[in-house]
Amino acid sequence: MNIDFNKYSDGLVPAVIQDHQTQKVLMLGFMNAAALQKTMETGKVTFYSRSKQRLWTKGEESGNFLELRSVASDCDDDTLLIRVHPTGPVCHTGSDTCWNERNHPDDFLLYLEDIIQLRKESSDEKSYVRSLFQKGINKIAQKVGEEAVELVIEAKDNDDEKFLNEAADLLFHYLVLLNSKGFTLQNVKDILKQRHSA
Repeated sequence: MNIDFNKYSDGLVPAVIQDHQTQKVLMLGFMNAAALQKTMETGKVTFYSRSKQRLWTKGEESGNFLELRSVASDCDDDTLLIRVHPTGPVCHTGSDTCWNERNHPDDFLLYLEDIIQLRKESSDEKSYVRSLFQKGINKIAQKVGEEAVELVIEAKDNDDEKFLNEAADLLFHYLVLLNSKGFTLQNVKDILKQRHSA
């Protein structure tokens, strides 16, 4: 990748910021060579702020960082496409994107994983998810076991509503367990894909 920062008189190139999971465009910023270098070194997207006249890491004040996933240049090497994982709302207005769009995966389970992570980091004493993480891995694993037993019990009866609710409870707590072990559904999907292709 050889970006032509000299193409524009101010030495800045547009940087299109895209969510690596949802593929939604989150915002547009500008980078010079120093901003791109800092982005690559720190893993957090850094722009050149034309208003502040300095390098500016997105989230340095709000805490809503853009964690770098990949960088690509266009065919003319004068525009960047940067794929990220946002750790919070992207726009200064509090919106998910600078176009006031909601940014969550079409796959609700991926969205739910993000919500679980937010609850885990929350300071809300009333959060059920936060309380599970505070009790530790043994309690989380125990809860998954309890939900699995309840699902099996309901599977033997003919109450579809109760069965589906227990299935939802098990899946939710399974996601919490994956998170507590540092994994995601994608890790599990990857293993299933490997088995399928074997």
